Amino acid sequence: MSNESPSSLGAPHAGAPSGQGAVQLENVTKRYGDVTAIEDLDLRVEDGEFLTLLGPSGCGKTTTLRLIGGFEAPNRGVIRIGGDDMSSRPAYKRPVNTVFQQYALFPHLSVSRNIGYGLKHAGTGREETARRVDEMMHLMQIPDVGDRRPRELSGGQQQRVALARALVMNPEVLLLDEPLGSLDYKLRKDMQFELKRIHREVGVTFIYVTHDQEEAMTMSDRIVVMSKGHIEQDATPAEIFDRPLTAFVADFIGDTNIVHGVVTRAEKGHATVDLGPLGEIGGSTDDNVAPGDRVRVSIRPTDVRVETGPSGGAVVQDSVLVGGHIAMKITSGGETVVAHVGRGTSFEPGSDVRLHVDSDRIRVFAADQPEAAAEQPAADQA
Repeated sequence: MSNESPSSLGAPHAGAPSGQGAVQLENVTKRYGDVTAIEDLDLRVEDGEFLTLLGPSGCGKTTTLRLIGGFEAPNRGVIRIGGDDMSSRPAYKRPVNTVFQQYALFPHLSVSRNIGYGLKHAGTGREETARRVDEMMHLMQIPDVGDRRPRELSGGQQQRVALARALVMNPEVLLLDEPLGSLDYKLRKDMQFELKRIHREVGVTFIYVTHDQEEAMTMSDRIVVMSKGHIEQDATPAEIFDRPLTAFVADFIGDTNIVHGVVTRAEKGHATVDLGPLGEIGGSTDDNVAPGDRVRVSIRPTDVRVETGPSGGAVVQDSVLVGGHIAMKITSGGETVVAHVGRGTSFEPGSDVRLHVDSDRIRVFAADQPEAAAEQPAADQA
């Protein structure tokens, strides 16, 4: 682990040689007894990137992080950091540092000594240690708490101390394992923006693990959605949300309705689907579907328009106020659809309504694709 002093907090990090990427996993498999946590995983993380591993419990994301950090060894495959094979390197000799959900700060040490702990044990001089600790405390916007003990800090301040302690060692890669999970909602939201700011200023590669899709969408340059030890989709947040490749991703990322229908027309990349009482709707598809095929269609609640009048069977079941909008649950022909409408819209339960959908975000999936709701936990718990 490097302990060389950066010339400035905002300077580009040395990282990996050009073209190699900061981290590469090649055909990596990890098993726990008879359970396969990840299988033949290929992943490349670019130098300076903020990449998030996202998925439900048991999908393999924490296992992947632990393999990169050296806390686990793969059964098969190669892990490279900065182009170097890490197979024979223990965790403490890898150019990475990790921030966990439980910050594990030393309760008997001051904030300054917590942050400088690694530097001291790496043999860094006293003046250099003090300078770098001071730089980190200013970066984390906690310059006046150096003499306090961790118990005297708020949860957000403790989070910043844990980040400072990891980054002061100037790692090539920072691993973050659900570090915001123990914070309350408002503080968690604030820290999402702070983490993005810190990443932008230090230029270190961040690999972040979470099951919180909103967290991933807010902070990431790129998101890797995982399921059952495999990558479902690897793309930017906008691509993941607007063009999910699988029904699993569509169901897991944000709110969506998955409804069933039959293809009436199909051409390359597009299909028109008969949804019964909901009418016909067109959407994009990456699957090979043909007229007559049963499919599933992903419709975002924000893309459903609700109007009064005879509906052919669409009936409001319930409606609840959710912040700036109203979420309405509507049944039609055996399907349940959720619509997000403006707060000025009012339909009582039992009201007959008409539904309209017109959006370029409609996605059509083959009927045999699994949904996120069908996911079963595997080996790891995150």
